[in-house]
Amino acid sequence: MAEKKPTIVIKKITIVAGGGHGGAWKVAFADFMTAMMAFFLVMWLMATSSKETKEAVSDYFSTPSVIEYSFANYGVELTLEKLFLDLINEPLKTIQSFVEPMDKTPNLMAMGMKKVVMAYMADQLGAVATNVEISSDTVVFEIPDEMIFQKGTALPTGEFVEIMERVKGVTAGLEDSDLIISSVVFRQALKETDTKVAVERGKKLADERLDLVQAKVKGSLENESVDIRARSGVKNDDRPADKKTGGGYIRFEIKQKQVLPDGKKPKPIENGVFGAAEADKSVYDNFVQQVSKQNTKQKSSRGGAKGASKETLSKVEKQEATKSESESHESSH
Repeated sequence: MAEKKPTIVIKKITIVAGGGHGGAWKVAFADFMTAMMAFFLVMWLMATSSKETKEAVSDYFSTPSVIEYSFANYGVELTLEKLFLDLINEPLKTIQSFVEPMDKTPNLMAMGMKKVVMAYMADQLGAVATNVEISSDTVVFEIPDEMIFQKGTALPTGEFVEIMERVKGVTAGLEDSDLIISSVVFRQALKETDTKVAVERGKKLADERLDLVQAKVKGSLENESVDIRARSGVKNDDRPADKKTGGGYIRFEIKQKQVLPDGKKPKPIENGVFGAAEADKSVYDNFVQQVSKQNTKQKSSRGGAKGASKETLSKVEKQEATKSESESHESSH
């Protein structure tokens, strides 16, 4: 039997010198170290910060900006009009509001436009408020007594807290304003037949209701520049028959002060700056067109003023020429 020949395996090992691997890993490592440093810095700041600071930071990132809030609640058209008006009157303050979080209780009287105030009132109070009136410096609304007080008493209803929270959204953020709260009880809602006794009881009831509402509103005010005045009384219900609901009402009258602490007059609530929009155009096209019209009006008014000044100047020049001629004529004599 023939012998098996052994298998010979030849293994060749080639040694190649290592090439350069570059420094990309250094960039990644540097980014990682920077992120770790930022993380530990944030952890250290959180550990050393007070509770108030943490709440402020949380509120900043959890609430929408003024612009976001306006677009969400008032729509594009109102937001554009109000933004334009604010940029004209207070440009720096308006630009700052772009990044600031939305105040949960904005100043109603500083919104600048009647339509925006109405939209905000509807958003906050809805059908709770009646007889709403808005002028250039005053906002008035009433709440029927049956919504917040049990019939014929000063005992709060189950909706009292919820409704007063809505009212708080309107009054809490006020600045440099007078707030007049009136409590009225109708004579017809009182059971007493004797007029004198009825008036005395009605006045006492109105005072008790007023004290409760006033304490709620006063405790929620955020600015010391708001002065509260209170009134109460009994009157006959002279409303139309279809509107005679409830035995009285609580009336809120918010009025801007005549002069601000810096000596300036407050900005009035405008009806609008652009006029009526055209239904066949988009909101943006309407906005551009209305701004153009506004600029044209301003230019024409300035042109008229210049024309008047030129006419006045020509009259003065003629008078001066006549005067000089008369003087020269007298001197020749």
